[in-house]
Amino acid sequence: MAHARSADEPRKFVANTRRPGNRRGFFRRAFDSMVEARRRSTERQIADLLRGRGETLTDDAEREIDRILSASERF
Repeated sequence: MAHARSADEPRKFVANTRRPGNRRGFFRRAFDSMVEARRRSTERQIADLLRGRGETLTDDAEREIDRILSASERF
């Protein structure tokens, strides 16, 4: 027996051939990698500062970190 499609049956076709998911563009990936590199660099600077101060986050060390980060021309 043959089967004929009716107008009521849903059609299975792909209207868009793009891959599923939210793919980021080139410039977004480049920007994200630059931000991540800057974050890692800042964390290294803070770790070096704390290492020189006995690896304890005191109020004075926190003020020094804030002073260094706010005086930076990068931000």
